Amino acid sequence: MKVNSTELQNNFGKYLMLATQEDIIITSNGTEIAKLTTMDKDIQISEKVTSYIYEDAPRYGYGKKATYEEFLQLQQESDERYEFIDGEVYLLASPKTAHQYSVTNLTVMFSNFFQDSTCTTIVSPYDIELKRTPEQINIVQPDLMVICDLEEHLDENDYYKGIPALIVEVISKSTQRKDLIHKLDLYMSCGVKEYWIVNPFNKQVTVYHFEEHNISDFITYTYNEVVNSFIFEGLLVEQRLIFR
Repeated sequence: MKVNSTELQNNFGKYLMLATQEDIIITSNGTEIAKLTTMDKDIQISEKVTSYIYEDAPRYGYGKKATYEEFLQLQQESDERYEFIDGEVYLLASPKTAHQYSVTNLTVMFSNFFQDSTCTTIVSPYDIELKRTPEQINIVQPDLMVICDLEEHLDENDYYKGIPALIVEVISKSTQRKDLIHKLDLYMSCGVKEYWIVNPFNKQVTVYHFEEHNISDFITYTYNEVVNSFIFEGLLVEQRLIFR
Protein backbone atom coordinates (compact mmCIF):
# COMPACT_ATOMS: atom_id res chain seq x y z
CA MET A 1 0.00 0.00 0.00
CA LYS A 2 1.19 3.53 -0.78
CA VAL A 3 0.28 6.57 1.31
CA ASN A 4 1.57 10.12 1.25
CA SER A 5 3.38 11.53 4.28
CA THR A 6 0.58 13.94 5.22
CA GLU A 7 -2.03 11.18 5.27
CA LEU A 8 0.31 9.04 7.36
CA GLN A 9 0.85 11.80 9.92
CA ASN A 10 -2.88 12.45 10.24
CA ASN A 11 -3.79 8.76 10.62
CA PHE A 12 -0.65 7.18 12.05
CA GLY A 13 -2.51 4.75 14.31
CA LYS A 14 -4.51 3.38 11.40
CA TYR A 15 -1.45 2.78 9.22
CA LEU A 16 0.55 1.36 12.12
CA MET A 17 -2.14 -1.31 12.44
CA LEU A 18 -2.25 -1.89 8.67
CA ALA A 19 1.52 -2.34 8.67
CA THR A 20 1.00 -5.62 10.53
CA GLN A 21 -0.81 -6.81 7.41
CA GLU A 22 1.28 -5.36 4.58
CA ASP A 23 4.13 -2.97 3.93
CA ILE A 24 3.15 0.70 3.83
CA ILE A 25 5.15 2.68 1.26
CA ILE A 26 5.38 6.37 2.25
CA THR A 27 5.56 8.96 -0.52
CA SER A 28 6.32 12.66 -0.66
CA ASN A 29 5.45 14.63 -3.78
CA GLY A 30 4.96 11.34 -5.60
CA THR A 31 8.38 9.94 -4.64
CA GLU A 32 8.77 6.85 -2.45
CA ILE A 33 10.80 7.88 0.60
CA ALA A 34 10.26 5.23 3.29
CA LYS A 35 8.59 1.95 4.19
CA LEU A 36 6.60 1.10 7.31
CA THR A 37 6.70 -2.63 7.95
CA THR A 38 6.09 -5.15 10.72
CA MET A 39 8.86 -6.73 12.76
CA ASP A 40 7.05 -10.08 12.67
CA LYS A 41 6.82 -11.38 9.11
CA ASP A 42 4.50 -14.18 10.25
CA ILE A 43 1.59 -11.80 10.72
CA GLN A 44 1.56 -10.12 7.35
CA ILE A 45 -1.28 -10.84 4.96
CA SER A 46 -1.10 -13.38 2.16
CA GLU A 47 -3.16 -11.86 -0.62
CA LYS A 48 -1.03 -10.17 -3.29
CA VAL A 49 -3.66 -9.40 -5.92
CA THR A 50 -3.74 -5.60 -6.07
CA SER A 51 -7.48 -5.03 -6.23
CA TYR A 52 -8.40 -7.95 -3.99
CA ILE A 53 -6.69 -7.14 -0.71
CA TYR A 54 -7.41 -9.49 2.17
CA GLU A 55 -7.25 -6.88 4.93
CA ASP A 56 -9.03 -8.67 7.74
CA ALA A 57 -6.62 -11.46 8.65
CA PRO A 58 -3.12 -10.44 9.73
CA ARG A 59 -2.48 -14.00 10.91
CA TYR A 60 -1.39 -15.04 7.39
CA GLY A 61 2.15 -14.38 6.17
CA TYR A 62 3.30 -13.82 2.58
CA GLY A 63 3.50 -17.16 0.82
CA LYS A 64 1.30 -18.82 3.45
CA LYS A 65 -2.08 -20.11 2.31
CA ALA A 66 -5.26 -19.77 4.30
CA THR A 67 -7.04 -22.96 5.27
CA TYR A 68 -10.65 -23.64 4.37
CA GLU A 69 -11.58 -23.47 8.07
CA GLU A 70 -9.93 -20.04 8.39
CA PHE A 71 -11.85 -18.86 5.34
CA LEU A 72 -15.14 -20.03 6.84
CA GLN A 73 -14.32 -18.16 10.05
CA LEU A 74 -13.63 -15.02 8.04
CA GLN A 75 -16.97 -15.36 6.27
CA GLN A 76 -18.79 -15.64 9.59
CA GLU A 77 -17.01 -12.66 11.12
CA SER A 78 -17.29 -10.25 8.18
CA ASP A 79 -20.08 -8.65 6.17
CA GLU A 80 -17.84 -8.45 3.10
CA ARG A 81 -18.02 -10.86 0.16
CA TYR A 82 -15.07 -13.18 -0.43
CA GLU A 83 -13.93 -15.94 -2.74
CA PHE A 84 -11.51 -18.70 -1.77
CA ILE A 85 -9.39 -20.11 -4.61
CA ASP A 86 -6.50 -22.52 -4.00
CA GLY A 87 -5.83 -21.11 -0.56
CA GLU A 88 -6.00 -17.45 -1.58
CA VAL A 89 -8.75 -15.19 -0.25
CA TYR A 90 -10.19 -12.54 -2.58
CA LEU A 91 -12.23 -9.60 -1.32
CA LEU A 92 -14.94 -8.86 -3.89
CA ALA A 93 -15.16 -5.17 -4.71
CA SER A 94 -18.39 -3.42 -5.62
CA PRO A 95 -18.93 -3.85 -9.40
CA LYS A 96 -19.07 -0.90 -11.78
CA THR A 97 -21.89 0.07 -14.13
CA ALA A 98 -20.55 -1.63 -17.27
CA HIS A 99 -20.18 -4.87 -15.33
CA GLN A 100 -23.70 -4.79 -13.91
CA TYR A 101 -25.19 -3.78 -17.26
CA SER A 102 -23.76 -6.91 -18.89
CA VAL A 103 -24.75 -9.18 -15.99
CA THR A 104 -28.31 -7.83 -15.91
CA ASN A 105 -28.89 -8.17 -19.65
CA LEU A 106 -27.41 -11.67 -19.77
CA THR A 107 -29.52 -12.72 -16.78
CA VAL A 108 -32.70 -11.63 -18.56
CA MET A 109 -31.74 -13.40 -21.80
CA PHE A 110 -30.70 -16.60 -20.01
CA SER A 111 -33.82 -16.61 -17.82
CA ASN A 112 -36.06 -16.28 -20.87
CA PHE A 113 -34.25 -19.09 -22.67
CA PHE A 114 -34.35 -21.53 -19.74
CA GLN A 115 -37.79 -20.67 -18.34
CA ASP A 116 -39.46 -23.85 -19.62
CA SER A 117 -36.49 -26.16 -19.03
CA THR A 118 -35.09 -28.05 -16.06
CA CYS A 119 -32.18 -25.60 -15.87
CA THR A 120 -32.16 -22.54 -13.64
CA THR A 121 -30.37 -19.21 -14.08
CA ILE A 122 -28.83 -17.87 -10.88
CA VAL A 123 -26.98 -14.60 -10.40
CA SER A 124 -24.34 -13.61 -7.84
CA PRO A 125 -24.01 -13.39 -4.89
CA TYR A 126 -24.36 -17.15 -4.61
CA ASP A 127 -21.64 -19.41 -3.22
CA ILE A 128 -20.49 -22.30 -5.36
CA GLU A 129 -18.29 -24.96 -3.75
CA LEU A 130 -15.80 -26.59 -6.12
CA LYS A 131 -13.40 -29.34 -5.08
CA ARG A 132 -10.19 -30.19 -6.90
CA THR A 133 -9.87 -33.04 -4.39
CA PRO A 134 -11.93 -33.82 -1.28
CA GLU A 135 -9.43 -31.72 0.70
CA GLN A 136 -8.99 -28.87 -1.82
CA ILE A 137 -12.22 -26.92 -1.38
CA ASN A 138 -12.79 -23.65 -3.23
CA ILE A 139 -15.63 -21.15 -2.82
CA VAL A 140 -16.49 -18.82 -5.71
CA GLN A 141 -19.31 -16.44 -6.55
CA PRO A 142 -19.67 -16.44 -10.36
CA ASP A 143 -21.47 -13.47 -11.86
CA LEU A 144 -24.00 -15.72 -13.56
CA MET A 145 -24.52 -19.45 -13.77
CA VAL A 146 -26.84 -22.05 -15.27
CA ILE A 147 -27.63 -24.98 -12.97
CA CYS A 148 -29.46 -28.02 -14.33
CA ASP A 149 -29.47 -30.23 -11.23
CA LEU A 150 -30.52 -27.75 -8.54
CA GLU A 151 -33.05 -29.86 -6.65
CA GLU A 152 -30.81 -32.91 -6.62
CA HIS A 153 -27.94 -31.09 -4.96
CA LEU A 154 -29.53 -28.84 -2.32
CA ASP A 155 -28.34 -29.65 1.19
CA GLU A 156 -30.40 -29.41 4.38
CA ASN A 157 -29.54 -25.70 4.66
CA ASP A 158 -30.75 -24.93 1.11
CA TYR A 159 -27.23 -24.50 -0.27
CA TYR A 160 -26.38 -25.90 -3.70
CA LYS A 161 -23.55 -28.45 -3.63
CA GLY A 162 -23.38 -29.44 -7.28
CA ILE A 163 -21.49 -28.08 -10.28
CA PRO A 164 -23.08 -25.51 -12.63
CA ALA A 165 -23.25 -26.53 -16.27
CA LEU A 166 -22.40 -23.04 -17.51
CA ILE A 167 -20.69 -20.14 -15.76
CA VAL A 168 -20.34 -16.52 -16.88
CA GLU A 169 -17.79 -14.07 -15.52
CA VAL A 170 -17.82 -10.40 -16.57
CA ILE A 171 -14.26 -9.22 -16.12
CA SER A 172 -12.94 -5.91 -14.89
CA LYS A 173 -9.41 -4.57 -15.10
CA SER A 174 -8.77 -5.73 -11.57
CA THR A 175 -10.25 -9.24 -11.96
CA GLN A 176 -9.05 -10.27 -15.40
CA ARG A 177 -6.06 -12.26 -14.13
CA LYS A 178 -8.27 -14.18 -11.71
CA ASP A 179 -11.04 -14.76 -14.28
CA LEU A 180 -8.78 -15.55 -17.24
CA ILE A 181 -6.31 -17.79 -15.42
CA HIS A 182 -7.30 -18.97 -11.95
CA LYS A 183 -11.01 -19.39 -12.50
CA LEU A 184 -10.64 -20.84 -15.98
CA ASP A 185 -8.39 -23.56 -14.58
CA LEU A 186 -10.64 -24.12 -11.57
CA TYR A 187 -13.84 -24.41 -13.59
CA MET A 188 -12.18 -26.69 -16.15
CA SER A 189 -10.68 -28.92 -13.46
CA CYS A 190 -13.86 -29.26 -11.39
CA GLY A 191 -16.34 -30.29 -14.08
CA VAL A 192 -17.98 -27.10 -15.38
CA LYS A 193 -18.92 -27.75 -19.01
CA GLU A 194 -18.95 -24.22 -20.44
CA TYR A 195 -17.37 -20.93 -19.39
CA TRP A 196 -18.17 -17.50 -20.84
CA ILE A 197 -15.70 -14.66 -20.27
CA VAL A 198 -17.38 -11.35 -21.03
CA ASN A 199 -15.07 -8.37 -21.60
CA PRO A 200 -16.83 -4.97 -21.49
CA PHE A 201 -13.65 -3.13 -22.48
CA ASN A 202 -13.09 -4.63 -25.92
CA LYS A 203 -16.71 -5.83 -26.23
CA GLN A 204 -15.73 -9.44 -26.77
CA VAL A 205 -17.05 -12.72 -25.39
CA THR A 206 -14.93 -15.86 -25.27
CA VAL A 207 -16.76 -19.15 -24.81
CA TYR A 208 -14.84 -22.21 -23.59
CA HIS A 209 -16.13 -25.76 -23.89
CA PHE A 210 -14.66 -28.19 -21.35
CA GLU A 211 -14.64 -31.96 -21.73
CA GLU A 212 -12.81 -34.47 -19.52
CA HIS A 213 -11.31 -31.62 -17.49
CA ASN A 214 -9.66 -30.05 -20.51
CA ILE A 215 -10.45 -27.39 -23.11
CA SER A 216 -12.34 -29.08 -25.91
CA ASP A 217 -12.95 -25.90 -27.94
CA PHE A 218 -13.24 -22.14 -27.59
CA ILE A 219 -14.41 -19.22 -29.71
CA THR A 220 -13.99 -15.48 -29.24
CA TYR A 221 -16.89 -13.39 -30.53
CA THR A 222 -16.38 -9.76 -31.46
CA TYR A 223 -18.92 -6.95 -31.37
CA ASN A 224 -22.07 -7.42 -33.51
CA GLU A 225 -21.52 -11.18 -33.71
CA VAL A 226 -23.89 -13.70 -32.14
CA VAL A 227 -22.57 -15.72 -29.22
CA ASN A 228 -23.42 -19.41 -29.53
CA SER A 229 -23.40 -21.90 -26.66
CA PHE A 230 -21.58 -25.19 -27.19
CA ILE A 231 -23.76 -27.22 -24.84
CA PHE A 232 -27.19 -25.60 -25.06
CA GLU A 233 -28.59 -25.79 -28.57
CA GLY A 234 -30.40 -22.59 -29.50
CA LEU A 235 -28.83 -20.42 -26.78
CA LEU A 236 -27.82 -17.47 -28.94
CA VAL A 237 -26.97 -14.01 -27.62
CA GLU A 238 -26.41 -10.92 -29.76
CA GLN A 239 -23.22 -9.22 -28.63
CA ARG A 240 -24.65 -5.73 -29.05
CA LEU A 241 -27.28 -6.50 -26.39
CA ILE A 242 -24.66 -7.37 -23.77
CA PHE A 243 -22.67 -4.16 -23.68
CA ARG A 244 -23.44 -0.51 -23.06
